[in-house]
Amino acid sequence: MDNEIENVEFNQIINDHLKPYIRQIDEKAYYAKEFLNAVGKAGFFSSNFLQKEDVHCRELYIIEETAKYCMTSAFTLWCHLAALASFRLSNNPFISSHLLPLFESGDALAGTGLSNAIKYYAGLERIRLKAKRTDGGYTISGSLPNVSNLDHDHWFVILASLNEKQRIICSLPVNVDGLVLESKTNYIGLNGSATYSCFFDNVFIPDKWIISEEADGFIPKVRPILALYQIPLGIGVSQAAIESIVKSHLKDIEVNQHLKPKPTELINKLQIVRNRTYEYARYADLSTIGKEILLTRLDIAKLTPEVVHAEMLYSGGQAYIQGNDTFRRLRESYFLVNLSPTITQLETLC
Repeated sequence: MDNEIENVEFNQIINDHLKPYIRQIDEKAYYAKEFLNAVGKAGFFSSNFLQKEDVHCRELYIIEETAKYCMTSAFTLWCHLAALASFRLSNNPFISSHLLPLFESGDALAGTGLSNAIKYYAGLERIRLKAKRTDGGYTISGSLPNVSNLDHDHWFVILASLNEKQRIICSLPVNVDGLVLESKTNYIGLNGSATYSCFFDNVFIPDKWIISEEADGFIPKVRPILALYQIPLGIGVSQAAIESIVKSHLKDIEVNQHLKPKPTELINKLQIVRNRTYEYARYADLSTIGKEILLTRLDIAKLTPEVVHAEMLYSGGQAYIQGNDTFRRLRESYFLVNLSPTITQLETLC
């Protein structure tokens, strides 16, 4: 499919399934599941007949474009693509032949519970889930405080510790026995992200749902993809904020000429990050540039708050009106700063 045609089609999906619901997502914790299903059914999750580099570029684009309008929904999109990245790296035949096609078609959606894993490998957190070997699979016990993009028919990806030397990566559906979910909607933003606390009481994971039994070798492969795909969350929000800044600046140049930073300065900074991000997407093996990706992820985590704070200044009093997009972007930017890997983790890893 031609890129230009793809872009038009994707923007039509945003117009039909996302834009009408943005205030509900932000204020009423509405989960834009139909938007994600539509994206999948239009073929945007499929990797069939595509080089890895083309998959990376397309998936960066759809996250970025979504984040221009709603970072909450862009984040749920990231969650699904993060799970897809894990499925694509698995050597388990059942996952590659049965589960992966299901999630690439958009017929099923998935979240990722790997925040704890990322923090563990950064030396910042203990592993929260314990695994025990049993006939035909493993049992999992423990809890995860925040897992996003979950619904009654969704799946998600987790890491569990078998012993001090071995950790495993698993996938599982939300409706398995022994799993209890508790909804979390008391955030200042991201309430429409379908986030839950997850409690595992001897949840059975059959071997066919195991993504990898060697998580220590698996995480370095998937972590650069997860980090790369977080960068367009900030790019999209920043682009929307800069468009708002430019309009405000032109509306009253005499007053706004004294404000800093200037729109051109922010545009240039963001373009450097965006160009670098899409250059990285052209690498078939992202693990070879893992540190560079993390450094760019750190750059966008610092740049996005700078841009949205500038937008608050340029927008003036209207930014404080309930339901204003400028204030929503400000709140969204704080989430990006604290999304794993957080700035603290990134400084540690880099």
